[in-house]
Amino acid sequence: MSMAPFTKAGGTALVATVVLMAAAAVQSAAADEVVAQGTPFADGTVEAGMLKAATCSACHGPNGNSTSAQWPKIAGQNAVYIAEQLQLFKAGVRVNPDMLKLVSTLSDKEIDSVAVYFQAQTPVGGEADATMWQAGEKLYRFGDPAREIPACTACHGPVGRGNAASDYPALRAQFGDYVARQLNDFASGARYSGAKPDQPQWLHDDHRRQAADPGGHQGSRRLHPGHALTPPGQSPARIP
Repeated sequence: MSMAPFTKAGGTALVATVVLMAAAAVQSAAADEVVAQGTPFADGTVEAGMLKAATCSACHGPNGNSTSAQWPKIAGQNAVYIAEQLQLFKAGVRVNPDMLKLVSTLSDKEIDSVAVYFQAQTPVGGEADATMWQAGEKLYRFGDPAREIPACTACHGPVGRGNAASDYPALRAQFGDYVARQLNDFASGARYSGAKPDQPQWLHDDHRRQAADPGGHQGSRRLHPGHALTPPGQSPARIP
């Protein structure tokens, strides 16, 4: 069987292709490193987080899928957001004696690993409140221009998946009752110790409950993407 001769031109083209592929690989690795810098992914791992997260299951359920609205579901939550909130608990900015007791024993690297672990888990949703989800969905998707309330989708996404790059939490599959409680805590100032610039003040209780249970759909499962509303000119509030 004869083969075409390996010409000088062909050799040059092959070398050029290899060089370009190597350069692309280096560029991709560099990009991944830049994305990871300053985030839990810089030194956190799923494997390390799984070991530390075992204690969390007592309240937050297996793999972060809580079975009680008293404690939020954190499966699939953005790792950047989880790490931020754990640091706030540890610093006493977000006050919760039980959480403080747990996170005070964790190093920054361990906190990052716990956050990375929970982001890797799959959230499990439930049924939305049939009496509220339609009104809540309207408020979540479109806001209320008459009161200068922006649509929650701008930060938390159309189905509550959040925005990890901008540190906005995922709200899909969350308990409506839990989200409503957080909205009320933002409004009253109880969410964080000290003054915070991102606390919605003007929603009355019914609107907070509706907004917390808009019932966005994904397949046959209704989700619970709540939201925090933001006064004009201020940074959006973050929940849960």
